Amino acid sequence: MKLADYKESYNKLTTDLLKEKSEEEAMSLAVGGDFDAVGALEYYLLMQNQLQPNDTVIDVGCGSGRLAYQLRNFLSGRYIGIDIVPELYKYAEKICGRTDWEFLSAPGLSIPQENNSADFICFFSVFTHLLHEESYKYLADARRVIKPGGKIIFSFLEFALPGHWPIFEGTVANSDPDRVLNQFIDRYAIRAWAEHLNLQILEINDGDKPHITLEKVVRWDNGVEMKEKGNLGQSVCILSK
Repeated sequence: MKLADYKESYNKLTTDLLKEKSEEEAMSLAVGGDFDAVGALEYYLLMQNQLQPNDTVIDVGCGSGRLAYQLRNFLSGRYIGIDIVPELYKYAEKICGRTDWEFLSAPGLSIPQENNSADFICFFSVFTHLLHEESYKYLADARRVIKPGGKIIFSFLEFALPGHWPIFEGTVANSDPDRVLNQFIDRYAIRAWAEHLNLQILEINDGDKPHITLEKVVRWDNGVEMKEKGNLGQSVCILSK
């Protein structure tokens, strides 16, 4: 599936959800549901990695604002959210109410910011929907934009975790030509990407093991609660230059 197809499939998904659901529900389901829980986990992950109030955060694939909404009362610095679906990032802009923040249309596989300008660049549930070549191009541009010592954080699916296998099976069984791509990434590939881009792997965390320190209880839509430590479900890699 090429990038153009991915754009088309995600726009179609969002449009269909908005026809069938309330705006709030559609905006949550369009990014996989669990709007509050996932946003809180992403927020705590950044806090665990020493996010400071005056930092600059670039949120690639910001969607409908799960992370942005959690950051709105903490981050006094710059926030740039980019996404391929206008309805999503415009909703994020609306619910955050931060007129000083930027919400932009994603310009292909590049980040529209200056060299060495960001403290954090996040790709949550982005590389899971791109071809490997596309993810690598995004990482190469993230290296350009991140400050020395800044952190690039991305989530990913991997065959090594049994809990990720049903996602692969579901993709295999789905014959819909408009389906959203689910891409798996091997850790050997991540190490190769990091080596060729001269990036340092700070840590890789299994998606099924609690590794995010929580300040409050995180409650998922199905009623499951995470206390003290949590995890996103997808594995997480943290890089730096």
